Amino acid sequence: MSSQPATPSRRLTAPDITARKGLDPIVSLTSYHAHTAALADPHCDFLLVGDSLGMVMHGYETTVPVPLELMIMHGRAVVRGAKRALVVVDMPFGSYEESPSVAFRNAARVLKETDCGAVKLEGGRHMAETIRYLVDRGIPVMAHIGLTPQSINTLGGFKVQGRSDAQFAALEADARAVSDAGAFAVVLEAIPAELAGTITAAIPIPTIGIGASAACDGQILVMEDMLGLSPRVPKFVKKFGEIGNLISSAIEEYATEVKSRSFPAEAHTYARQLPPKK
Repeated sequence: MSSQPATPSRRLTAPDITARKGLDPIVSLTSYHAHTAALADPHCDFLLVGDSLGMVMHGYETTVPVPLELMIMHGRAVVRGAKRALVVVDMPFGSYEESPSVAFRNAARVLKETDCGAVKLEGGRHMAETIRYLVDRGIPVMAHIGLTPQSINTLGGFKVQGRSDAQFAALEADARAVSDAGAFAVVLEAIPAELAGTITAAIPIPTIGIGASAACDGQILVMEDMLGLSPRVPKFVKKFGEIGNLISSAIEEYATEVKSRSFPAEAHTYARQLPPKK
């Protein structure tokens, strides 16, 4: 008998995700549009409107330039498309680091303007005070430690974290800190499998892995990466489809038919409406 709760008739909430700790693995993907949210919704427990949209959709080299307004716009679209899954929206760089009160003001705006169910922010021990401040004021927070893309300029690149003894201990401490602060779950990105297993066993909230092994309580991938839409993907991505090739082939066929004037055919056109005969 499966330990997974029955599919609810309502939208999942942050406490529902926390309650899945130790049960069937939590399934999640990023989503930035209403139509992909609708496709993923029946299969995912939560959808993340990640600031990765800056790179995936808008051509930025990193997530750092993404503004709050862009996250809100895409957050609205995903909430409209998803009916069951919890929708979590990333807090972009610069919207929460200054102080807990600034973080609350911006996070409250995200919740009010998108109707999402939670926000996600990057950082471990140094963000614990902010996480507690938000949670105490009614904003569910998903934490994110390990490789934190918004810190790319200080990390020096998209590098695996936690390989040294010092990093191992520091990230374990980060996980405990965000859990103690009230985060309902924590994303573990690009860390060794051993560390992911240690953290997952040590804290009472679910761990969501992305490049962190099956030891985690759940998994997340960037949807465009796993569908084969991204030209380059990290080592931890498995391509479950090659949608990019299908799109390219379809566009090539369309262009060929337009140039040969075989499209639009009669079936795709409208006839003049003649007056009725007297």
